[in-house]
Amino acid sequence: MKRLIAAAPIVIFVALVLVFGLKSLHRNPEVQTHALVGKPVPRLAMAPLGGGTPLDTAEASGTTGPYIVNFFASWCGPCIEEEPALLALQAQGVKIVGVNYKDAAMAGQGFLDKYGDPYVAHLTDPDGRIGIEFGVTAVPESFLVGSNGLVLAKVSAPMSEPEARALWARAK
Repeated sequence: MKRLIAAAPIVIFVALVLVFGLKSLHRNPEVQTHALVGKPVPRLAMAPLGGGTPLDTAEASGTTGPYIVNFFASWCGPCIEEEPALLALQAQGVKIVGVNYKDAAMAGQGFLDKYGDPYVAHLTDPDGRIGIEFGVTAVPESFLVGSNGLVLAKVSAPMSEPEARALWARAK
């Protein structure tokens, strides 16, 4: 009887490991939950990259239709990788608002001059405070905003052209 009582914690531990281990095997790693999805896009004013009157992303997009908010930085290697996909979306008429994240304005402008400029507006978040409100964890990150002002999706990685097209298709 003493052995049974002594073994009970071990048996319970092994059972828990098996239950949670098997559950994680069936989890889709591509599916990520994001707190902002389904909620209104944060309406926080940011200064334009070249200076001027602060705008929020909706004002900067210049449209009532869907648009994308993309956080980028000059020091971000994956942002360079993503730039062709964003330029391809721009060529299709997609409105993309760029937010230069935790970066100097001159460096952000240099990045756009060197790799291309897919944005209808360029905003800055030099200290990352706006990024906190959006839930940015690393750049690049993109947010698809619907015509109703709700965030429809968040992508937390550099997008390829097919992935960018698939993201935009969700706005329709």
